[in-house]
Amino acid sequence: MTTCLHLRRFSTFNRNNPIPHRTIPEPKGQDLDFVNVVHSHLIHSDWDKLNKLSTHFTPFRVNHILLKIQKDHVLSLEFFNSLKTLNPISLTLETHSIILHILTKKSKFKSAQSILRTLLASRSIDLPGKLFDTLLFSYRMCDSSPRVFDSLFKTYAHMNKFRNATDVFSRMKDYGFLPTVESCNAYLSSLLDFHRVDIALTFYREMRRCRISPNSYTFNLVLSALCKSGKLEKAVEVLREMESVGITPNVVSYNTLIAGHCNKGLLSIATKFKNLMGKNELDKENLVPNASTFSALISGQCARKNSDRAFQLYKSMVRSGCHPNEQTFKMLTSAFVKNEDFEGAFNVLMDMFARSMASDSNTLLEIYDGLCQCGKENLAMKLCHEMEARRLIPEGFDRAEPFNSMAEKENRTFG
Repeated sequence: MTTCLHLRRFSTFNRNNPIPHRTIPEPKGQDLDFVNVVHSHLIHSDWDKLNKLSTHFTPFRVNHILLKIQKDHVLSLEFFNSLKTLNPISLTLETHSIILHILTKKSKFKSAQSILRTLLASRSIDLPGKLFDTLLFSYRMCDSSPRVFDSLFKTYAHMNKFRNATDVFSRMKDYGFLPTVESCNAYLSSLLDFHRVDIALTFYREMRRCRISPNSYTFNLVLSALCKSGKLEKAVEVLREMESVGITPNVVSYNTLIAGHCNKGLLSIATKFKNLMGKNELDKENLVPNASTFSALISGQCARKNSDRAFQLYKSMVRSGCHPNEQTFKMLTSAFVKNEDFEGAFNVLMDMFARSMASDSNTLLEIYDGLCQCGKENLAMKLCHEMEARRLIPEGFDRAEPFNSMAEKENRTFG
């Protein structure tokens, strides 16, 4: 039900409503005198005098002071932050909107998003709707930039508030505003982190309908979404679409496709993509298989119990200058053990030791026992010495067993 609500919101018709314009009354009498006095103290950095006036701040006065100093975003932010201590009740939603307009107009997006995060952490149920309206009504008064709504959308995305992000996106379209591709990417990424693949793909289609031009990061996120949902043919189409708009697929693009096909057991197609990387559009120096490429292929071969092929890929990985991580080694040792190829597992362990890595105790014991049982006592002894040298002796380990077995063999051989 929640997903359906998200999808319906994306399809809202773009009406380009006129931006409403509201003003606040001009200060008069004591209010005007107070605003002018505080303004003087601020521009002269006389904070001691300002502190003495703290009890006289009202939301009306604060808003006019901010509007009076808005061209100096540093002073505006400093004044806004000082009020958190001096007179926090003077900081209304409208005050927050004014400082957000000031900051985003000067491209101080991180500061704006920090204020938004603090504000939204209050968890007030009706705040999201009120916040957008307050920003909208004060937009023209502050001669603001559309990036103020983009910052709101991006903050919701980073905070994983998907329903609020969707609502903001729809309302932005109503008034002819669109988020930047970077903010759209943040939303797509957050959706995928929470496995909301359908919503992510629907949002991508809406991006294209709104003519928000995707970049390489966008395409890679979409490739990931399609591969996670098993839509591999669609993923290949997106790769072609990427090329058609003049964006060259990068290592991440190919690795995503390779991993997606490996997960489905389509290793021949995955290998074709790996080979295509080496043959490439334009960027031979960088578009080469990396550790992630090989790890995906090794994982696919291990899943099909092709431990020999997996080990060959591992060797190719090393020859290519890629550095296997601990997870790659674990996949290899596990595949060899499952195939009862304990000598192969031993060879992987030796490479791990050479790279100052170690397998877990259970795996070490399983490989050691396997070598003993299949008559590879020499390898078992070597593994024993390596484990002792690295203080990796597993609990319950009996290192006398292979030596006893060898002694029995020698007795039988020589009488």
